[in-house]
Amino acid sequence: MSYWSYGLLVVGAYLLGAVPFGLLVGRLFGAGDIRKQGSGNIGATNVLRTAGKKAALIALLLDMAKGGVAVGVGIYGFPHGPWLTPALALAVFLGHLYPVYLGFAGGKGVATALGIFLVWTPIAGFIALLLWLLVAVVMKISSLAALAAFFVLPGLVYVFGGTEALMASLMVVPMVFWRHRDNIVRLLHGTEPRIGKKGVRNE
Repeated sequence: MSYWSYGLLVVGAYLLGAVPFGLLVGRLFGAGDIRKQGSGNIGATNVLRTAGKKAALIALLLDMAKGGVAVGVGIYGFPHGPWLTPALALAVFLGHLYPVYLGFAGGKGVATALGIFLVWTPIAGFIALLLWLLVAVVMKISSLAALAAFFVLPGLVYVFGGTEALMASLMVVPMVFWRHRDNIVRLLHGTEPRIGKKGVRNE
């Protein structure tokens, strides 16, 4: 394939990542515009608060799926494309963070990034997912669960993945932490809301 073809795939990955499944699922379940409710975020945590558990699970799986699909195209469709898979991973991730359909105001990328690494480095992704779920269940703080999982992700990818996946993780993880900067401040002050409770804006 030509570099033009690779470029189109990357653009397609971005447009896929930009699909705001949380917002769409929230509306489907009768919650209206979830950006105007709860934390104002389009992620699964705010879907849980505004539209319920079933809607949140669907939004979570769809956000994970778009990350997995994007890297799956690179891994299985074009295994010899030079650095295509990392480009697709970053494109779909940035699409979720900065969706063109919503004026570039998107989510925090946790589910999409987990989907990326579950497909790309399944063992590392699965361990990170388990840690995320464990912290979420025990501590009942969504942001803390995400930060814990992504803190260890590069190390897991280093052990179980390859160079391209490691480089992608080292770019994705700082962006996840940056998107959670307000959450980190609230965690340090002990004011971060728990899962199921009414959140603050931009949580």
